[in-house]
Amino acid sequence: MRMLEVLDECRKLYNYFLGEWKKANKVLPHYDLQAQIPSLVREYPALEKVYSTARQYVLWQLYSNLKGLRGLKQRGRKIGSLRFKKYGRMKTFVYNKCGFKVINNRLYLSKIGDMPIKLHRKIEGNVKQVIIKREQSGRWFAIFSVETEAEKLGTTDKMIGLDLNIEVYLTDSNGEEVDHPHTLLKLEEKLKKEQRKAEKKKKGSKNRLRQSNKVAKVHERITNRRRDFLHKLSRYYVDNYDFIAVEDLAIKKMIESSYNSKNKVDSAWSTFIQMLSYKAEGAGRTLAKVDPKNTTQNCSGCGSYVYKQIWIRTHKCPACGLVMDRDHNAAINILNKALKEVGSVRPELTPVEMRPLLQNFGSGACPAEEAGSLHALAVG
Repeated sequence: MRMLEVLDECRKLYNYFLGEWKKANKVLPHYDLQAQIPSLVREYPALEKVYSTARQYVLWQLYSNLKGLRGLKQRGRKIGSLRFKKYGRMKTFVYNKCGFKVINNRLYLSKIGDMPIKLHRKIEGNVKQVIIKREQSGRWFAIFSVETEAEKLGTTDKMIGLDLNIEVYLTDSNGEEVDHPHTLLKLEEKLKKEQRKAEKKKKGSKNRLRQSNKVAKVHERITNRRRDFLHKLSRYYVDNYDFIAVEDLAIKKMIESSYNSKNKVDSAWSTFIQMLSYKAEGAGRTLAKVDPKNTTQNCSGCGSYVYKQIWIRTHKCPACGLVMDRDHNAAINILNKALKEVGSVRPELTPVEMRPLLQNFGSGACPAEEAGSLHALAVG
């Protein structure tokens, strides 16, 4: 219960800061709002339950959200305004730099107490931050941000181009295919069944709340399976190739304009490319994004334009006679285009002196007084 109380007080504090920012009708400096925290604690004693750095971090979260909206607007996206968070909509609170300790498989949080934890992997390095997160299903996670020296991998002298698609998840320039996990498709019937049960329960009842938690657990299972697949796949390519080329896809437009949008959302291509990007940076690899125009239509053998409808799965070039799978042809084109853009001379693949990465390690705990339990979350 104590973590729920802290989470709700952070929600109220966030709403207060957002209200003050909206009333100002101008850019309100961060320190003007931060200076109000001591007086707010005196006025609302319930805020004493929240550790001091966690209170300050709520303000940082607000300004981070505002910065994100500004970035979207600058890129031409239509945006609205930030909304106040209703009960249950605040997901995290953060202990930054202090107020926590991990000793003998127990996590101590100031103002909350200590609890047994189950680490999914050993914490290595200097712990800078602990993020406490509550999922919609009611499960709790502790995520540790740890400062470590970036581990550079040895060179493999290999390059690869990746063509993302739907029939299989991707085809690479070596002709290898990775089967699509179709995570949503496999659990869709289970999800619909639980959703139908939830709709039959009376609104506001405890039965509906319990059933909503079951729906949330199915969503969580889908997300966890998908991310597990993406982590393993991105790790494989980063470990085995010095140079990785992918298409710079406008995924949002593809989803909005496609009849097959459900499968494209389930593919989570943006997440996969993001994982490739930060893992490649940390390992000293090179990730190149290229314009996807005509990567499928051009012949990888002679460069001729060979138009193909989406249902035609084989590339046949009338100019040079090349016959191969259309996705394999596209992957080769992606790699060739990337190499052309970075220059005919192969780039230096080990960047100079990178700053340490912040790695995330998860832990789980099960305190007797909590509504739910902390579970492990490891990001690799």
